[in-house]
Amino acid sequence: PSDAVRYQTVFAREEGAVAAPTAGLHLTEEILKQIREKATVVPVTLHVGLGTFAPVTAEDLDDHAMHEERFRIPAATLTALAAAKREGRPIVAIGTTVVRALEGATAAGLDLASGTPGARPSASTHHFAGSGDAGDGGPTSTGADFEGRTRILIQPGYRFQVVDRLLTNFHLPKSTLLALVAAFAGRDRILAAYAHAVAHRYRFFSYGDAMLLDRSDA
Repeated sequence: PSDAVRYQTVFAREEGAVAAPTAGLHLTEEILKQIREKATVVPVTLHVGLGTFAPVTAEDLDDHAMHEERFRIPAATLTALAAAKREGRPIVAIGTTVVRALEGATAAGLDLASGTPGARPSASTHHFAGSGDAGDGGPTSTGADFEGRTRILIQPGYRFQVVDRLLTNFHLPKSTLLALVAAFAGRDRILAAYAHAVAHRYRFFSYGDAMLLDRSDA
């Protein structure tokens, strides 16, 4: 019964997600107050879908049927992200769903330099599973917000465009989230981190332990 209270992040505002973006469970209002003294904190609306729990059963990750998730990036967040990029300040994502929203929006045509939708780049590489056109749930501009759905599949070899650091839980084996963090921090570093976590009996999954990752561009 305590899940009704505990299984919400301090960012929770709207109904629509089937699960909490669990990295946010590590933050409290007091922690956010301390963070805001040193950094800008801006929201992204995430509607986590059931597919986030789907294990990878395909032999080749390219053949995995990637799930779709809805997101909305407010105008103020776009402005803050663009300013951070211009000024060379790192962008820290709280959770893999934030990564998918920001990277998926960029792959779908978001130009962070201007904070507005731009021309859609090619989706021919196997790292991008596609966002639909505006008529079938793809990116649209709602006022100055950026809203859409993404099925982006991030795996080793993907080149990140937005996120520089990532706070995330320890994920379950055979998951696309494990592939995402391996792409972000490097496969060898992630395997070493997971070996340490298993050896020291860290907790995995929704109420599990977290790690702070720097992006590896190697």
